[in-house]
Amino acid sequence: MTVELGRFGVWSHYTGWEGRAEAAARLEELGFSALWLGAAPDGGVLGLVGELLQATERLVVATGILNVWTTPAAVVNGGYRDLAWTDRFLVGVGAGHRELAGEVYHSPYQKLVRYLDELDVPRDRLALAALGPRVLRLAAARTTVAHPYLVTPEYTAQAREVIGQGTVLAPEQHVVLEEDPAKAREEGRRNLALYLRLENYTNNWLRNGFTEDDFRDGGSDRLVDALVAWGPTDRVAARLRAHLDAGADHVSVQLLGANQDTSPAFRDLAAALNG
Repeated sequence: MTVELGRFGVWSHYTGWEGRAEAAARLEELGFSALWLGAAPDGGVLGLVGELLQATERLVVATGILNVWTTPAAVVNGGYRDLAWTDRFLVGVGAGHRELAGEVYHSPYQKLVRYLDELDVPRDRLALAALGPRVLRLAAARTTVAHPYLVTPEYTAQAREVIGQGTVLAPEQHVVLEEDPAKAREEGRRNLALYLRLENYTNNWLRNGFTEDDFRDGGSDRLVDALVAWGPTDRVAARLRAHLDAGADHVSVQLLGANQDTSPAFRDLAAALNG
């Protein structure tokens, strides 16, 4: 059976979750159905996955992502076998970024294909980080879940057309719960700074109607507003639902700034999403 991701989950860097199993249980109580543990350069996150699964009853825990250049497939296979007792573990893998991998990064598409060949993980427990059409089609052919990061609802609609029906489309959405435009955009630019230096993201944004001018000076207001949902919780909730309306099955919410990983912020957002 396919992992049931539900409609809304939480995306968070895995380094903030050690010893916080009770926080995962609170997210489950609020109605979030999945926790994506991001920025996992090696297999060390797999032990944490087990801890969070033990502390919850329904929450899906997903790696978003295990890097195919730095995490041997054998490590992932072993981690999956250790967690085979549950149907709430989703193995998310991806190619990462050329700029952060150095000279080892070559033929990333072929690397993904070979890596998927080496994995001993059922297709219905696999997610693939995907942005461009070629990798989106690979996700549809070889996994159950396509997981695009830093995208817009307009992108989501295009991605659904590429992968067709039958593959779960689970985009990530940056969120700033701040109503002041200057403060919200400042926080958005702080978090976009890294990605503006990564060509897989900038190339994807160019494919989706942005220009090189949008990448200057930390990102134009147009780019920031498109990639970062900010404002009161009802406006943010509307952006999250817009992904669903565009064809997503599941949206993972990444809270930025002062509200990051705080119970009140997630409580307010959950109330808006469930209202």
